[in-house]
Amino acid sequence: MNFFSENSSAENEVNAEAAAFKEKRTQKKGESWADLLKFAVIALIIVVPIRMFIAKPFVVSGSSMVPTFENGDYLIVDQLTYKFEDPARGDVVIFRYPNDRTKFYIKRIIGLPGDTIKSEDGKVIIYNKHYPDGLFLDEPYLENISLDNFTVTLREKYFVMGDNRPQSSDSREWGPLEESYIIGRPVLRLHPVQNINFFPGEYHFIDSPQQ
Repeated sequence: MNFFSENSSAENEVNAEAAAFKEKRTQKKGESWADLLKFAVIALIIVVPIRMFIAKPFVVSGSSMVPTFENGDYLIVDQLTYKFEDPARGDVVIFRYPNDRTKFYIKRIIGLPGDTIKSEDGKVIIYNKHYPDGLFLDEPYLENISLDNFTVTLREKYFVMGDNRPQSSDSREWGPLEESYIIGRPVLRLHPVQNINFFPGEYHFIDSPQQ
């Protein structure tokens, strides 16, 4: 009887320890889930405003910006700068396609509000109050040109074109772009890894009077 009693007592102790261990494990698991939930909430609080107002990813689709950007390039887009300053000539911008605002395009700004843009066999000349006699745009980023001939006067809109002129659907086709459609500019290229760089496609025009 004593042996049976001692054995039962030992079993009770083991069961109590097992129950305590299980309770601690359950409590620890609950704490882990709580910590994970806290981390997720904090991440959302940080990431969502950044994605909505500061920066967002963009994947280039198509060949309209070759050779500056290739199909599949992964970019981080700065959405903040244009809230404080106007887009400049030469800026590469990501914007909502005016004919379908669910689609996003990437092009380069060629004409600014107040400009008259003239294309002679693909060579662009800008006329405005600063350059009444015309300003030829030197565009070293172009590999393929399109022999376009047109004249457009801008009021409060921008004229955008792709760097791969023959393969680009842009303002030549669907008209000037309202500033409200512009999302931002690329500040970082993350893919492909061999082309990682800051401010990809950035180019500042050097003013040169028409000759």
